[in-house]
Amino acid sequence: MSAISDKTKLSLQDLGIGDETGVEALMGELRASLDAAIAGITSAEAAEQYRIQWLGRKQGLIGAATDNWLKSAPGPLKRVVGKWLNELRARAEAGMPAEGAAFLSPGIDITLPGVRRPIGSRHPVQLVMQEIEEIFRSMGYSVETGPEVETDYYNFEALNFPPDHPARDTQDTFFLAGDGNKLLRTHTSPVQIRTMEKQKPPVRAVVLGKVYRRDAPDASHSFMFHQMECFAVDTNITLCDLKGTLNEFIRRFFGPKVRTRFRPSFFPFTEPSAELDISCLICGGSGCPVCKRTGWVELLGSGMIDPAVFGFVGYDPDRISGFAFGTGADRLALMKYGIHDIQLLWQGDKRFLRQYR
Repeated sequence: MSAISDKTKLSLQDLGIGDETGVEALMGELRASLDAAIAGITSAEAAEQYRIQWLGRKQGLIGAATDNWLKSAPGPLKRVVGKWLNELRARAEAGMPAEGAAFLSPGIDITLPGVRRPIGSRHPVQLVMQEIEEIFRSMGYSVETGPEVETDYYNFEALNFPPDHPARDTQDTFFLAGDGNKLLRTHTSPVQIRTMEKQKPPVRAVVLGKVYRRDAPDASHSFMFHQMECFAVDTNITLCDLKGTLNEFIRRFFGPKVRTRFRPSFFPFTEPSAELDISCLICGGSGCPVCKRTGWVELLGSGMIDPAVFGFVGYDPDRISGFAFGTGADRLALMKYGIHDIQLLWQGDKRFLRQYR
């Protein structure tokens, strides 16, 4: 570069050039230097340096060649020199990157496909809980929340659990060290008590949140999972209202072809109590390994709120009645999306999670 730069400062006579062949050789040398300079533009700083060096008014090489070569060219050669210099100036201007241009590092093949920017997706449990919330909001229910660290009173006593109930045992419940009265809630039912304490009937609410139990992790169990709970309290609430609400929820969540059935059961905070089964989503009720050849899959527990529970919140059990039901939102996700291992939900495998939107 320094050699051609020095030559632009001299006249054609000083360079010993007096014919068209010499002019073409000199201009070819200048063009080769220009092409090398254009190829070397890899950053905004290099582009600015190139602009000053080749197109600058005071020290640009094209301007210097015009002043010294064109002015000193003999009459017959002025046209040839002028034509070359015009072409080189146009070439130099075309090689100047546009303002704000992005620069690629050397060795990058711009013909290759670009790197795909990953797009986040909602977790299948989040999708299920969002759908549950939307269904019950449309049915006139509010969405309630409560603390995950609970007291024995809200988690057990106010829900009519007797003092010797197995669920109170440390084998089943996470109690906080140093405070035997504090624990990680084992279900979302404490929110029922907290909601009824602050609100008089009518009450219609759905609760969604994390719960914790001392379960050994396997394909269908986890020590932390999500639960959904729904309850309604008012005058003249009956078992028919419970069945109608559940059937409507199941129909909208799983589709109109799913059938339901109720079986008698027992829960400390409901009386009477019932388990709800749905026809197997895999075989449609004909029988398969998933439903143990019965055609039915146990889904959730339900029942009419025990009058004893109303005594803890100051409701009159002779005038007020209500129902409640709940199940694991994680389990609903497994059934809705055909997932066979609950551990897949929490292993963080992006290949698995990106299937859901």
